[in-house]
Amino acid sequence: MDGAAAIECNVRIRFASGIRLGHRVYIDERVYLHACPKGIMIGNNSFVMHGSILHVYNFRDLPHAFIHIGDDSLIGEYNVLRGQGGITIGHRVYTAPMVQILAVNHVYDDPERPIIEQGITAEGIVIEDDVWIGAGAIITDGVHIGKGAVIAAGAVVTSDVEPHTVVGGVPAIILKRIEKDVHSGTVKRVYF
Repeated sequence: MDGAAAIECNVRIRFASGIRLGHRVYIDERVYLHACPKGIMIGNNSFVMHGSILHVYNFRDLPHAFIHIGDDSLIGEYNVLRGQGGITIGHRVYTAPMVQILAVNHVYDDPERPIIEQGITAEGIVIEDDVWIGAGAIITDGVHIGKGAVIAAGAVVTSDVEPHTVVGGVPAIILKRIEKDVHSGTVKRVYF
């Protein structure tokens, strides 16, 4: 640990030597951290909320199996992160409950062979800084999400997301570009 961290009760940890927690990290109840081979790194002031699973296992000798989360980020309740291909999450990234970030996928190109005999891909996922991912969204292997993007609730993201865009749907498509609107007549109450 790089400083004081808060770890609640009923947290399960496998391969603790592969876990690095930054200063003031919070790990909520019933979180499961499985950290082999290149481990899990959670940046300063980041939270992993109730029931989330951060799972890095590597029985196929994959070269990039890890989960790295930047500073000031929040992994919401009951998220599942599978890091076989590597997951890099930037600073100030927030995920709502039930998000899945899956850096692994099965190959199924040959209808004559069982899926379990065709192998997997593990290309990795990159989520840049200041991204917000809505409840129930799924991010699939090989995706790169640009800075400041918003992923709508329930979206299935199967391709790269441009910076400062809102995407949604199955599969996710661009719904809007985020631009400063100085002429908007709508006044919203904002809390800090």
